[in-house]
Amino acid sequence: MNSFADSSQRPIDRWFAHYSGDHRNATNQLIHVICVPAILWSVIALLWCIPAPGTWFRAGFWAGMAMLATALFYYRASRKLGLGMVVVFMLMGLLTRWLHDSYGTRTLLALGIGVFVVAWIGQFIGHSKLYEGKRPSFFTDLTYLLIGPAWVLAKLYRKLGWSY
Repeated sequence: MNSFADSSQRPIDRWFAHYSGDHRNATNQLIHVICVPAILWSVIALLWCIPAPGTWFRAGFWAGMAMLATALFYYRASRKLGLGMVVVFMLMGLLTRWLHDSYGTRTLLALGIGVFVVAWIGQFIGHSKLYEGKRPSFFTDLTYLLIGPAWVLAKLYRKLGWSY
């Protein structure tokens, strides 16, 4: 691809092209389809456990703020992906609220930490010499920590025949 083609692509397409280049192995891709959403949920769960300021806000305030800011990032990159990520965040937020209300902050915190650790182990196994043999993309740019969830959602969109 020449430099003119690169400049005519949307930024999200350039992010995905680079991210996809680091995720060519089918097993690593499958690991990412499972582990990236798990990591995303675990971060939401961990943020949910941070006490809300004052008395006006409820548990989950910080998770809500992070989901809003991140949804705006995705919406700016692609309206269709941004709206899809809003749906993902709503579902993950509802699950997290139910877990918090049903089992309490301590259990949610333990579950969030456990899922976070196990999912990252999975990610690094996928990038090991067993499968991909390449360093994770976020080692070159931390923005790829945000690109991963959108990349997984874009894979779902393509499978459903939807554009993003």
